[in-house]
Amino acid sequence: MAAETDQKFEIQKIYLKDVSFENPVSPKIFTEKWNPQTDVHIQSETAKLGEHIFEVCITVEVTATQEESTAFLVEVKQAGIFLIKNFKKDQHNQLLGSHCPNVLFPFARETVAELVSKGGFPQLLLNPVNFEALYQQHLKALKEQKASPDQTTH
Repeated sequence: MAAETDQKFEIQKIYLKDVSFENPVSPKIFTEKWNPQTDVHIQSETAKLGEHIFEVCITVEVTATQEESTAFLVEVKQAGIFLIKNFKKDQHNQLLGSHCPNVLFPFARETVAELVSKGGFPQLLLNPVNFEALYQQHLKALKEQKASPDQTTH
């Protein structure tokens, strides 16, 4: 009976699901003084693949603009397959919403840095992300949404 309630978390596989790099104004961009504005967006998605098996995918999108031109656009979808078994619902959701993205982010960060460098731009190192804080914000937003049922979402 004890074996049925043993908690289990395992990384089954980590892989690059999709990647894109665009350098739309080359070679002109390389003749200008480099002073970009960088915008970073990160999101995660979860899919159930089987009993206790889940895919978590984080998407990291980085856009660098120079004046009014897009210098480069990078999109990396870093995914992993995780075994999550015998956790309480809130712990289970926290693993999927916070812990798994934390496992995946260093791989995505490395891919972004490599692509930007290979694109001819100075090294770009993304700052660490506090996925636990993002997960807590998500829970708070869900709670507020449930508390205000008269609001419509679009």
